[in-house]
Amino acid sequence: MKIAIISVSDKGQKLAIDLKKRLELDSTIIKTDLYHKNVKNYFPILFHEYDAIVAIMASGILIRSIAPLIESKVTDPAVLNIDDNGNFVISTLSGHLGGANELTHKISKLIDATPVITTSTDVNKKLGIDIFARDLYLSIDNTKEILYFNKAILDGREISLTINPNCNFDYLHEYLNNNTLEINVSIYYSSKINTHEIHVCLDEHKIILKERKIVVGIGCKRNKECKFIYDALKKSLIELNISTERVNMLASAEIKKDEKGILELSDKLNVPVNFVEIDKLKLFSSNDVSKSEFVKSKFGIYGVCEPSALITAGFDSKLIYKKTSYNGVTIAIAVC
Repeated sequence: MKIAIISVSDKGQKLAIDLKKRLELDSTIIKTDLYHKNVKNYFPILFHEYDAIVAIMASGILIRSIAPLIESKVTDPAVLNIDDNGNFVISTLSGHLGGANELTHKISKLIDATPVITTSTDVNKKLGIDIFARDLYLSIDNTKEILYFNKAILDGREISLTINPNCNFDYLHEYLNNNTLEINVSIYYSSKINTHEIHVCLDEHKIILKERKIVVGIGCKRNKECKFIYDALKKSLIELNISTERVNMLASAEIKKDEKGILELSDKLNVPVNFVEIDKLKLFSSNDVSKSEFVKSKFGIYGVCEPSALITAGFDSKLIYKKTSYNGVTIAIAVC
């Protein structure tokens, strides 16, 4: 998640600086930028450039600033509101699909504030269909139906999920079994359903959820054993609450194509691995990718795990887990 923090007062600016330092320690936060004052000029830019905006200011200023920019719960960024004293963190916009509710809880813990969440499913301890999709990295084909299904869930009605029996959906069962929020579902199987799809039905209403591609980029020291690479991958996925069964591909640079540990991990997970050509890595450019002068001096490229993950995930992919080191192994995760 790329976050912009904007403040208007001196006290708010100090809080913003402190919050930025804390967020940058989180591998799921890809980038954090600070902005101060000039609210009228900044907001139209921030609204389209960042996944989330944290506004440290009075709620009136925030609401008047974003009102002309709001378009859809599908495309609007997450917007949070924090008072100058850091007493309250308020999820203001895009609580579910945009991730504002989740980020509100994260930031409130970091600054010891009270989180304020108002979405109906959350306050009633129900699992909304949009949260279900967000947590499992699934796209929603008909977002207009979200309201109908969430209302049904609030009313305790049973939702049916239909999946293809030939596809591994262990992560779905694991998620439903471990989730503490309430949802009444029945799971059915049909070979007519496309693989990697989940059909959600109630009455004449239907939503099709499709798996977004999750790619784990891997860099490692020469001859690193599989168990160490696997441990690093597991730790990364735990931070994102992603099951190993949900991973679609592994990726690394072609200089690692004979790396036994990575090849063994691919077999262990039954997930294909893509070794990206050096020329593609040299040409790849992104402001979200970190640069290592050490890697550049050895291989002529600035990095392995982040660009490999993004290139393999495909056009319009983004990092959801930045380069993180684990005892000679680096992991980055991209989604498309």
